[in-house]
Amino acid sequence: MGAEASGSGPALRELLREAETSLLECKVCFERFGHRQQRRPRNLSCGHVVCLACVAALAHPRTLALECPFCRRACRGCDTSDCLPVLHLLELLGSALRPGPAAPRAAPAAPGVLTCQHAFGGWGTLVNPTGLALCPKTGRVVVVHDGKRRVKVFDSGGGCAHQFGEKGDAAQDLQYPLDVTVTNDCHVVVTDAGDRSLKVFDFFGQIKLVLGGHFCLPWGVETTPQNGVLVTDAEAGSLHLLEVDFPEGILRRTERLQAHLRRPRGVAVSWLTGAIAVLEHPLGPGACSSTTVKVFSATMQLIGQVDSFGLSLFFPSKITASAVAFDHQGNVVVADTSSPAVLCLGKPEEFPVLKPIITHGLSHPVALTFTKESSLLVLDSAAHSVKVYKVDWG
Repeated sequence: MGAEASGSGPALRELLREAETSLLECKVCFERFGHRQQRRPRNLSCGHVVCLACVAALAHPRTLALECPFCRRACRGCDTSDCLPVLHLLELLGSALRPGPAAPRAAPAAPGVLTCQHAFGGWGTLVNPTGLALCPKTGRVVVVHDGKRRVKVFDSGGGCAHQFGEKGDAAQDLQYPLDVTVTNDCHVVVTDAGDRSLKVFDFFGQIKLVLGGHFCLPWGVETTPQNGVLVTDAEAGSLHLLEVDFPEGILRRTERLQAHLRRPRGVAVSWLTGAIAVLEHPLGPGACSSTTVKVFSATMQLIGQVDSFGLSLFFPSKITASAVAFDHQGNVVVADTSSPAVLCLGKPEEFPVLKPIITHGLSHPVALTFTKESSLLVLDSAAHSVKVYKVDWG
């Protein structure tokens, strides 16, 4: 009996190795499937299974169309899904092939994670908010929303300090605000989709400048370290830099930095490097790859780019980026409305090094900004609130 049992061990191991070769190997690249990143097994629509790396290699870079390498059936890269039976088999065989309990190793020091410290706003105080900014001098938080007064200013503790920007059709009113930024000298700049204009207020709500007729559909807006204003035009597919004399309310100069973007919306600038990130929402046959993050250097050279499909190679679910920001180390951070979550993509030259930093407690994140103390403010439109996340070192 003992001899029989001892003989079954090698036979079982041989059977497991045969199963590993037959079932757990991508038949395109002959690499073993795994749980992480490009080795994940993916179902094609025909039923054949290949690894994520091969899906990416076979798919057309623009339309994502591909043919199954075995049966030639047409499909698209964004229509593939995780092959759960293979993933489960990997777990089972991994435990079966393990020779025995290894000596316990000390767990590596976990990096700090972001946890929600508090939230403010809420339904009634904020109504379907769309944009978020931080005053660099006072630390006050500015939000644009669909209330009677469209701009709401909160103190650092989340209390409402004041509000302005009446809902209306007059030039100084706000119809449908999309985004907001606060300049280095505390002027509030708002993009208004209602009359397709850019409006500048002082911090107490007095109108200083209305720029109408300059844009087809101004959307994202951001302040540069030099106190310029970046504006994306979603319909024209362009990115503009404005130089404004804010106290006098005079537009000094405009420059079109990019002219061939695909429905650009969110925009962010790194105060560390001067890099500019733009969030595109393209339409057309490749619309399943619904968002693209492009990063340009301070001289407007493209230095990094990744789309939703590229990110899916590193993340198990579809990613729909709704907002973009830079942290103080120059990493690109995006809000994802599909999960929902907040994800760090790493530095542009390393794209993508995806790391989820917030995975719980969000409903529909639409805007992000970092404080000087490295807290992260997330505007959650579905919760009508601003959520404050800080590093928790456990």
